[in-house]
Amino acid sequence: MKKWLQKIIVIFVALITFGIISPSHEIWELLDTNQSADSKSEIANNSVIEHSIVEHTENHSEYNHGPYIEKIIGDAKNQSYVKFGTRISPVISDEFEATIFPKMEEVIQSELAKLDNDSLRYIKVTEQPSGNYSEKIFNLSDVITGKDIIRFHVRTEKRPIEGYYYNFHYHTYNDRFITHHNVGDIYWSKNTPPKWLS
Repeated sequence: MKKWLQKIIVIFVALITFGIISPSHEIWELLDTNQSADSKSEIANNSVIEHSIVEHTENHSEYNHGPYIEKIIGDAKNQSYVKFGTRISPVISDEFEATIFPKMEEVIQSELAKLDNDSLRYIKVTEQPSGNYSEKIFNLSDVITGKDIIRFHVRTEKRPIEGYYYNFHYHTYNDRFITHHNVGDIYWSKNTPPKWLS
């Protein structure tokens, strides 16, 4: 078999299976022997390919949303720390990891579990959190439609006598981003906090 055709098939299988399985070497050995006239070879070839398809189907059903959602959650955490910057992050990171991010992770998982794998492949975490005192941490967006699914924000609140808090919350497309869904608060101090991204 020509090398370029073999390479195209390998790339095609890798793209179709999202890299979960790679083409079996048995397939290439059977194809390279050029025994297509021999019915035994055809039967063996078909059984290897059918086995690969069955294996892919089984892996695909187990695969579900796991790797996609894990990547999205990892990107979400990274963007959160980009937003905090080097001045805020050391102060709030422990509490963020313990109380806030697990809730954010739960929201992401529950919202994305509603999507099928094809739709889920096109969900990305936006990469530019807003600075100064703006609220945006990151959005989960569909790159095909350009529409947001979830918007995660953090608002700096000054409470009388107590001081400054960071209020983490999110909005969803379900109600056109109107409802403010509270995730939790982290206390800063009585002093004015630095700007985001600083």
